[in-house]
Amino acid sequence: MTGSAEPEAGLFGYHEAMDLSIIVPMYNEEASLPHLHAAIVRAMATSGVDYEMVFVDDGSSDSTFEVARGLAAGDSRLRVVRLRRNAGQTPAMAAGFEHARGERFVTLDADLQNDPEDIPRLLATLDEGYDIVCGWREKRNDPFLTRRLPSLVANRIIARVTGVPIRDNGCSLKAYRADLIRRVPLYGEMHRFIPAMAKPAGARVAQIPVRHHPRRYGRSKYGLSRVWKVLLDLLMIRLLASSAASPLAGFGTAAAGAALLGGLGVAWCVRIAWRDPSSGLLVPMGVSALFLTLSCFLALSGLLCELVKSRGALTPVISS
Repeated sequence: MTGSAEPEAGLFGYHEAMDLSIIVPMYNEEASLPHLHAAIVRAMATSGVDYEMVFVDDGSSDSTFEVARGLAAGDSRLRVVRLRRNAGQTPAMAAGFEHARGERFVTLDADLQNDPEDIPRLLATLDEGYDIVCGWREKRNDPFLTRRLPSLVANRIIARVTGVPIRDNGCSLKAYRADLIRRVPLYGEMHRFIPAMAKPAGARVAQIPVRHHPRRYGRSKYGLSRVWKVLLDLLMIRLLASSAASPLAGFGTAAAGAALLGGLGVAWCVRIAWRDPSSGLLVPMGVSALFLTLSCFLALSGLLCELVKSRGALTPVISS
């Protein structure tokens, strides 16, 4: 997100690393920000943790950025990043990760529905030896039909597909080890799948119940329209996971499917040509040939990935 993130001069400097970065993506939350900033400061006052706040303005159309800039002018622990356009929660979160300096990250929404008082509990659980700690909204204060029911169904589907039984993937209140999260690719709606993407790499994931408050200002930026994006990202994660575990099997399955379609197309063309040699079959034959070519390409890609994986497994690891 380097190309989309625009640090505000004078408010966003690079200094020494610190223990914790609290990252808050925000979009049209001008009324919530003063209360959120005060709540974070209050929650961290007795923690003894050296922390910073990184507020990421996701191209807001109201005065969110100006409000955040005013808060940062009075608090050196707050830094502001501004995206040039509204890119979505995942790119905004990725920009926060990119510019944060902490060894641990905590993310939460800017709408005051997440409670900063839960941050010390997340950090305490992280210190028990976990790499990711997910909050789950045990008593969620959102409409049932439009928010809670779709979320319940989606969480069960995600758990079934990924094999990672997270109760509440949509809860933004999470804690991460920075060295882990910086290695996880983020795009689309991938922020909700971070535990699923990190688990195959050996990440230790925990989840704890957190508080959830009714929305006080503005309106939700999410609705049923994002379901399709989530499903497509879930399909991509499933394909990536299966390919990473066994590249030859993953690519081989796709190659077999392409070969089957190409073979059926060729057989159909031969049958038609046998009955009527004058039939125009140039287009269907071309499509069938493309499927057969794709099959060969996928099979060779699987072999190449398998060789790369084997080479990596044989490379000795030198530790100091």
